Parts: sequence; C-alpha cells; structure tokens
Amino acid sequence: MQVNDRQRRNAALADELGLAVREAGQIAMKYFRGAIKSWTKGHDSPVSEADIAVDEFLRARLSREGFGWLSEESQDDRARLSEERLFIVDPIDGTRSFLAGRPDWTVVAAVVEKSRPIAAAVYAPVDDDLYLAAAGKGASRNGKPITTTEGALLAGARVAGPKKVLERLAAIDPATIQEPKIHSLALRLTRVAEGRIDAAFASVNAYDWDLAAADLLVHEAGGAMTNLAGEALVYNLHDPVHGAILAAGRDRHAAMLDLVRSRRREFA
Repeated sequence: MQVNDRQRRNAALADELGLAVREAGQIAMKYFRGAIKSWTKGHDSPVSEADIAVDEFLRARLSREGFGWLSEESQDDRARLSEERLFIVDPIDGTRSFLAGRPDWTVVAAVVEKSRPIAAAVYAPVDDDLYLAAAGKGASRNGKPITTTEGALLAGARVAGPKKVLERLAAIDPATIQEPKIHSLALRLTRVAEGRIDAAFASVNAYDWDLAAADLLVHEAGGAMTNLAGEALVYNLHDPVHGAILAAGRDRHAAMLDLVRSRRREFA
C-alpha cells in the first residue's frame, strides 16, 4: 500500500471512529446526572450500566472481520493477539467523574495496527469536543488542527497528573504549575495534544484503552508520549497494562525526561 493510500485509509478509520464515539457519547448522556445503576470491579474500580450500554453499542458499530477487539468493559478475547489490527475502546474513560456528575469524562476509541495506533478518537460529550487523529494526517479538535506547545523550559510549564507525582515534580522544580486533576486519563493526555497544558503524567497500571488514542493524538500534534525510559508504547500485548507515562511537546518532553530519568522510581 502506497503512503498516500495508507494515510487516506487511516483518515477514513479516524472519521469512522469519530462518528461512532459521538453517537456513543449521546447514549452516555442519557444516563448522565440521572439515576443509574453502578457497581465495582477489580481493584475497587467503578462501572455502570452506561459503560455497558456504550460498550455494546461500540462493539456492534465497529466490529468487523479481520480486526481484534479490546475494551475495558468486554471480556478479553486473547484471539486479538493473532490479529494485525484491532479496535481498542474505553466506553467511558473517567467513570468516577461520570458518576459524580463532573464533565471530565470521555468516550475513547483507537485502531491499532502492528502494536501502534493508526487512528484515534476522543470525545468529551459534555463540552461536545471531538478530537481525531490519523497516522500521517495530523490531529484536530472539532475539525481544526491542534499542536502541542513549543519550547523546552520547565519554568511555568502547566503539568497535570497524579497528586503525588506533581508534588515530587514541584520539589525538584518549584516553578512548574500544577494543573487541576483531569479524571479522564485520555482527556488529560489529549489536553497536551491541543496545547491546553504543557505536559502530563500517568502513573503505573494504565491500560491500552486509556492510552492508545491519546498516544496518537499527542504524536500527530507534534509531541511525544513515552514511558519514563523514553520508549514508545507497545499495544496489544498479552497483558495490556503499562508503566508510568509522560506526554509533552517534543522539546519539553526531552527536558522533562532528563529531569525525572534518574528519579524514575519516584515518578512511577
């Protein structure tokens, strides 16, 4: 497949994801701030009937022959490991926020090919913000191109992440600015892609469905998103869990990575 053909295919996949997550977001909004059934799973992680309804909709809408499927709310079918391409979905990223009636939750979908994302969509229904990215075609918010912030300075840099990580960063460089918590991890990282914040951390135990879409958005917006060793993230492995993550514009990412590299355990 020629480069231009591949890019057009990626863009078509991103558009398809965008239509799907927007419609899925409207399904979720029917439950938002209303009486809703919820329960806990795993390590005290909340899930609701809205998560399940959105998951079922997206699977019916997106599933196709030759693509695997990985979703936070679907049983993990390890047959996905044999597929070259797969959909990775988080029906509601930020369920705690959703249940609390806060606006910072999203519907997230990506297509991963050979372990890296090639198309991505993150939709914030409350604000009606749709973020799309296609490998080789850039990133956008509501149809307008977005880019990460430029520069390498950490002084005055707006940084979001887990409280303990931000406290450790402030102890090393007090001039950084701690942003309020963004409960949807995908949205937190996507805010880096659109330049609303300068850098973001994710602590250990984030999953493919939290990261894949934002990963592509950050890179297509001119930034970098890696683990704390500076390595690109690899998706669709047997265990879809990751270590600590840093996202920022490329120059600032390099500077911040140098800052935390020798203290990696403190930021994990």
